[in-house]
Amino acid sequence: MTSFSSLPLSPAVLANLTALGYHSMTGIQAAALPHVLAGRDLIAQAATGSGKTASFGLGILHRINPAWFAVQGLVMCPTRELSDQVAGELRRLARALPNVKILSLTGGVPMRPQIASLEHGAHIVVGTPGRIRDHLGRGTLRLEHVRTLVLDEADRMTDMGFYDDMAAIACECPRARQTLLFSATYPEDIRAASAPFLADPVEVKVDAAPEQRRIAQRFYEIGFDGRAQAVCDLLKQERPVSALVFCNTKARCRELTDELRQHGFSARVLYGELEQRERDEILVLFSNRSCSVLVATDVAARGLDIQDLDLVLNADIAKDPEVHVHRIGRTGRAGKEGLALSLCAPNEKKWADAIARYQDIALEWAPLPAAADDTPIDPAPMLTLCIMGGKRQKLRPGDVLGALTGDGGLTREQVGKISVFEFATYVALDRRIAHAALARLCAGATPGPDFGVIKGRGFKMRLMEA
Repeated sequence: MTSFSSLPLSPAVLANLTALGYHSMTGIQAAALPHVLAGRDLIAQAATGSGKTASFGLGILHRINPAWFAVQGLVMCPTRELSDQVAGELRRLARALPNVKILSLTGGVPMRPQIASLEHGAHIVVGTPGRIRDHLGRGTLRLEHVRTLVLDEADRMTDMGFYDDMAAIACECPRARQTLLFSATYPEDIRAASAPFLADPVEVKVDAAPEQRRIAQRFYEIGFDGRAQAVCDLLKQERPVSALVFCNTKARCRELTDELRQHGFSARVLYGELEQRERDEILVLFSNRSCSVLVATDVAARGLDIQDLDLVLNADIAKDPEVHVHRIGRTGRAGKEGLALSLCAPNEKKWADAIARYQDIALEWAPLPAAADDTPIDPAPMLTLCIMGGKRQKLRPGDVLGALTGDGGLTREQVGKISVFEFATYVALDRRIAHAALARLCAGATPGPDFGVIKGRGFKMRLMEA
């Protein structure tokens, strides 16, 4: 049964699911939700984009009492981006229930507003292990009433060094709770490490193979040198608007990004040690198409949800076939075709063979393209306008859009994604008109030429180049 109506959900929840476009269950939802709603502990292995948030979100909402202002559901995620994404989806799923408060607790933002929100009470907390432990240490968060604990992307939380935090947080929750563990991969070390958190868990695993049929894969044999040049030549051949390039190490990421930028690509690099503000800006530029190529490690790329990703390119082949499937699954979403290219040196053939066995496919090997000519690289289609004002200044996307289509003289189609953060707002503008639009916004504004007017107030503004 793949209909949500086959589940013991209230009519209001079912109606909300229909309104949100949840017409039938995905594979992981069909496999997990009956056990989740029955109150069982669960280990679920499924890739990003498979619908796992609803799999645990509906379970949390099924068990909470909205009339009782205590933290009854806790979701731990490896990154701020995934936490915010999960919290947003839970709020959509909770529309059918009255007065359910969902709070995001992540690092990289001030503690004081989070403490104030906790003082007013919350039913569900979604956050990163480090920040959750900070609140526990301060006494601003209490978990003795948690009914459902979720470890989302548990493998990457462990990879990122969060195991001790996860264990400490789990100990703060009641023993008589439900624990749901979701992971893209589930090797033996994670199995052993997570065992203390779980009580007689059901295990479900969704085969990723049907998803991969929409993704064309090609492998290229390379020598021990020339990896960066091969990446450049493939990008010049494919000309993607948006490409995610994976490397196995931070050092390789930095080296490859420098090489790509020297060839004229708008490329940025993403790895774990970046400051949160810098990470936010990089992700904004890539997701709103102001940057064409993002070079990242697996850990840093967790939680990314980029729509319409044209290409995944494995500059370094993944040593774990499950990681490979997780990487390439970021393209070819929502029924669209995807493309994944992988470079493989002679000493890496064993990992390519493992991928073939895991996916039960014959790998397609192709010759590297001839060195591309000096035709200029197309710039990213958008430029990002950074406005030094955000939620704290009560800026909303509608305010920004109104200023751009009013004083800025733009049409709605020339304005792309608008991302409002605590103290800054980022707006994607059609590259061809971005400078003229900024000049119009700033014409005659005070206190200077780099200030534009929104809702009658002046905000410092600048255009960001990738």
